[in-house]
Amino acid sequence: MFYMRKEIIINATANEIRIAITEDKRLAELYVETPEKERMVGDIYLGKVAKVMPGIRAAFIDIGHKQDAFLHFSDIGTSFNEYSSLIGDDDSEVDVDEGNDDDEEQILPAPNGDTAPQVAAPPRVTQRPPSQPSGRSDGRSNTIPDLKSGQDIIIQVTKEPVGKKGVRVTSEVSLPGRFLVLLPFDGKIGVSKKLSNFKEKRRLRRIVRSMLPDGFGVIIRTVAQDKDEALLKQDLESLITTWREIEKSVKSEQAPALLYKDMATTSSVIRDLFTDSVERVVVDSRKLYKEIRAYIKLNSPNLLDKLELYKDKEPVFDVFGVEREIAIALNRKVWLKSGGYIIIDQTEAMVVIDVNSGRYAAKREQELNSLRTNLEASREICRQLRLRDIGGIIVIDYIDLEEDKNRKKVYDELRKEFRRDRAKVTVLPMTEIGLVQITRQRIRQNILHSFSEPCPVCGGGGLVQSKSSIVNHIERWIRRFKSEGGGFRLALRVHPSVAAYLHEGTISRLTKFKFKYRVAIKMEEDPKLPIAEFHFVSRKYSKDITDQFNS
Repeated sequence: MFYMRKEIIINATANEIRIAITEDKRLAELYVETPEKERMVGDIYLGKVAKVMPGIRAAFIDIGHKQDAFLHFSDIGTSFNEYSSLIGDDDSEVDVDEGNDDDEEQILPAPNGDTAPQVAAPPRVTQRPPSQPSGRSDGRSNTIPDLKSGQDIIIQVTKEPVGKKGVRVTSEVSLPGRFLVLLPFDGKIGVSKKLSNFKEKRRLRRIVRSMLPDGFGVIIRTVAQDKDEALLKQDLESLITTWREIEKSVKSEQAPALLYKDMATTSSVIRDLFTDSVERVVVDSRKLYKEIRAYIKLNSPNLLDKLELYKDKEPVFDVFGVEREIAIALNRKVWLKSGGYIIIDQTEAMVVIDVNSGRYAAKREQELNSLRTNLEASREICRQLRLRDIGGIIVIDYIDLEEDKNRKKVYDELRKEFRRDRAKVTVLPMTEIGLVQITRQRIRQNILHSFSEPCPVCGGGGLVQSKSSIVNHIERWIRRFKSEGGGFRLALRVHPSVAAYLHEGTISRLTKFKFKYRVAIKMEEDPKLPIAEFHFVSRKYSKDITDQFNS
């Protein structure tokens, strides 16, 4: 069996936490957490129905944000009545067969990334006379759910806001823990698809069944494998306690209101991804290290030895080569080892990827060279989609192939590589003109939006690096400068808008840098300088030393 070395690297600054997941020393996934962009997936709200739109089979829910949440009728499940009874508006247990791993199986993802096969729940609908047929064979009705404007409703965020679209929500609430996902008002016991050992699945079901209170269901997560009953019971009791608190809040709060805030990005990554398959977790913040250590000690003490505190002066992302790979991830063009390259373009409706050979190949070898480039591009495209967290519709334009067997090889390579992806992905076979269509589950904004903001000059037609990202870049520069024994006195030239951002706060960001790194910085504003550019000058030697300490 092929062994893959997996590591989690966490870098924390005053304004930003970045979590990198590497596979065989290459960056595979990246999460960014800033005060401006808090994680919302998993949050539970008491919302108020703002509008019901039968034409698009959806409702818009006021949750107190600038944009209303989007609730599709298909996301209104069978437990709607029970949730409504909590607000005041008007036991069977199912073991789910996990054996089928077919791509066409309908999967409902839990917020933690584990998936348990469940039949999608039909929406609650107004009663019809028994004599009237539903007109559908999939268990769902064509009638409109019993929703009215102004009605209170309990919902949970399933997708982050994207562009001008608000969050997507569901009325079927779940609470993720370390080993279990609690499903209130659901009698099912499901097991994650990734847990394949039949005897272990049966053992876990038996344990959970013996301790699960009436009226609750659970999904048993992959990390529960081989765990003893005491740990599972502790996790379940914690989740039920949390749910009881939510029930109390429903009675006391007025819509719109936040009932439950899920873990921050760092904590959720540790909860969901730090398993036995991870070789080590490296953290460069002592405070964060203590928090993670306390959580692991309580929930998975066997993993404590894999947690490391990074103490060196050189930035941790530089040491592990992550900084360079992030820079590549922001580029439109990505080079392949063969000399070919891929171009990634984002449009309003979809993401388009173009594969190019990058060099001339003799005609008699053209098919073979095209196949090799396409196969290498397939591996890189799968990695880039995960890294950038690109979702929605993706169309890949491959180099033309004449033979059907070669087109199938490219299709098979894509399917094989996507097995590593935790998001739900559908891949269609290559067409005769070399196009492959993919849909990938979208949960959060792609990485490009984490490091950029709409350009004030072009009115949003393009993107520039955000001021917080520029300031974080400046801080990393100062850290490199000090780690290599740089001097004490510096002059910093920046765009006026960046200078204003550095001066913000009771204790300004610039002042914090001065005390933290023990360096005297004189700031100069230069309106002619591009907003994303900055220059450091040694005041002792009157020399620009910016490039000397860039990553």
